[in-house]
Amino acid sequence: MPNHPIREAGLALPAALLACFVPTMLAYSPPPSATLLNQCVAVALWGGVAMTLPLRGAERGLWASIAALLGALAIVGGEAMASWALGALPMSLALQAVGLLAGAALLLASGASASRGPGGPIAFGALALGLLVAGLAGSAVALLQVFAPQWADGNWIAHSGLAGRAVGNLRQPNHLCSLLLWALVAAVALHELRWLTRTALWAVTALMVCAVELTASRTGAVGMGLLLGWALLDRRLSRSARWLLAATPLLYALAYGAMAWYGRISEQALGAGARQLAEGAGAGESPNSRMNIWHNTIDLIAAQPWTGVGFGEFNLAWSLSAFANRPIAFFDHCHNLLLQLAVELGLPAAATVTALLLLALWQGLQRARSASGDAGLVARAGLMLVITVALHSLVEYPLWYAYFLLPAALAWGFVLGAPDTAATASQALPPARPPARRWGLAAGALMTLAGAASLLDFQQVVAIYAPAEGSASLGERIEQGQRSPLFAHHADYAAATNPGSPTSTALGFARAPHSLLDTRLMVAWAERLAEQGQIDPARWLAQRLREFRNPESETFFAPCKDSANTAFQCQAPQTVHGWREFAAMRPPPPPRQAAALPPAPSASQ
Repeated sequence: MPNHPIREAGLALPAALLACFVPTMLAYSPPPSATLLNQCVAVALWGGVAMTLPLRGAERGLWASIAALLGALAIVGGEAMASWALGALPMSLALQAVGLLAGAALLLASGASASRGPGGPIAFGALALGLLVAGLAGSAVALLQVFAPQWADGNWIAHSGLAGRAVGNLRQPNHLCSLLLWALVAAVALHELRWLTRTALWAVTALMVCAVELTASRTGAVGMGLLLGWALLDRRLSRSARWLLAATPLLYALAYGAMAWYGRISEQALGAGARQLAEGAGAGESPNSRMNIWHNTIDLIAAQPWTGVGFGEFNLAWSLSAFANRPIAFFDHCHNLLLQLAVELGLPAAATVTALLLLALWQGLQRARSASGDAGLVARAGLMLVITVALHSLVEYPLWYAYFLLPAALAWGFVLGAPDTAATASQALPPARPPARRWGLAAGALMTLAGAASLLDFQQVVAIYAPAEGSASLGERIEQGQRSPLFAHHADYAAATNPGSPTSTALGFARAPHSLLDTRLMVAWAERLAEQGQIDPARWLAQRLREFRNPESETFFAPCKDSANTAFQCQAPQTVHGWREFAAMRPPPPPRQAAALPPAPSASQ
């Protein structure tokens, strides 16, 4: 079959297979983060995908088609840089955000450029096949985590921390579920592009719907309804594809019933049944419910509606503000994209970004309606990928992860670049000339190099938490990690919570709280403030920690069992201390070495 589209895909096919499969299936996760290795690999591999796609930099219509979405990315990137340059956000966090947004812009432009050429359907087919392979592999991991958990060694197959539920190698049931929903959309697209037979389509769909049920994710249940809606609204799909999509809710119900039956005979709760059992064992609604964190977020928006708390500063502002009904988990996102934009950027900027995103979504819908043939199928399937992750973003934050953001941007590019009429489809752009390919090759190579560099940079902080034999002392490793351009905040956490040099410790307390405040860091920070004579701010910080009701803080508050104890953590603060007061703090080293602390550029106001 010399003309089979798989053969015509060229290097785009292996590049897409690697980019979809490796980051989502990489179970090995060195400390201090369970996902950073996956994300560094994703940046490098998706850069490889961009290298295989033409980028017509001089094509005016290309930039016009993606202008709205590029504008939204640019505003968010500008806010991230402003939060560092004008606020107190550490440079490492700002650079991470800007780098990912730049990568998303590149893949957006690459997808739009590829879609405008005659090879658009083949390039999208490569993406879809990569998503399908990743979804099938994720389904296999899900089955092993539920039915053969002893096989989960943590290196090839991740452990599931939720009994009877699948979390995939991404370690989150919602993330696995979103990957599976993408794979289901991809399977239908491949069938319509004649890459997948009807029998194979039904087989892979049944397997992946079963895996969705094993995650017990409510996102998955809603996703079945989304697939049903696609079947009802898209009358240009083949009859077999529409019947399959319409049957997905029934397949989900059958999987639910099968797991309930198997659970009874095996005397264990599986899938959705395991979640219901766990929730039934709790006393009422969980304090960590989405509604609680959303209510807190709305209060923060009301307190600073115009400029927000600053990009990346939600956790700091929320943790150090008083709330009557606070979730007891340490959240670094409010689990809703629109609220996240509003609380961090302020209402005017958030409204502008949201309007641009909605405009891009509307433009994509118009393209999907008007494009015909295979180009139209690509636009409609790509739009389904975008809508799926957009809905997930209303209850989670998948777009903060490179392995979701980058393919979502590429898919959106395929939608926005689709020929908008049958006439323009018949007059598709000719194959990209060498200069156009050089643009894509150079930009993709730069992104791949950036991903590889981030992998090497990450090793500086891995060495702090998982040192190799014969490594330098902890203090030396921490100081080396604090020089990391992208991950210094992880080293700062170690500096703030371990004995070290005055300079390193002071820098740690100046920057670490902007990443994620947890019990250990809040205790160390409160004690540091008390030692420096800032007793009332230390009391305020201790009072906020008490609100989290975390068992790890029991030792810290143990002296308070004696009502006569006068320890600072046992006393109420005498005044209100706003979170910005803490963000502006520059803890100095002990007086004897005060001159040793250099100014921290990431904490400048």
